[in-house]
Amino acid sequence: MPVLLAITIGLLATAGLYRLLGPSRIDALVGLILLGQAANLVLFASGGLRHNAPALIEKGMAVPTDPLPQALVLTAIVIGFGIIAFLLTLVLRSSDK
Repeated sequence: MPVLLAITIGLLATAGLYRLLGPSRIDALVGLILLGQAANLVLFASGGLRHNAPALIEKGMAVPTDPLPQALVLTAIVIGFGIIAFLLTLVLRSSDK
């Protein structure tokens, strides 16, 4: 599973950089979206991947799930959505002239 996640992060980052260097503004916007998703996966993977681990700490539990990376990714998604909406508005307004 970690190898698949690393390959996915690498592909997202590579595709994001390729699209970011594209000729149009929409390509750059798509590249930023892909790079943001790659960064979110890096944050999510930093907490460790545990299959079927409970989110809440129970009595006698050996290793609980770390909620901090999940909270950081959720915050990054919301901030990224706001930035993408703002950049899309700028791209659409600048193409009218």
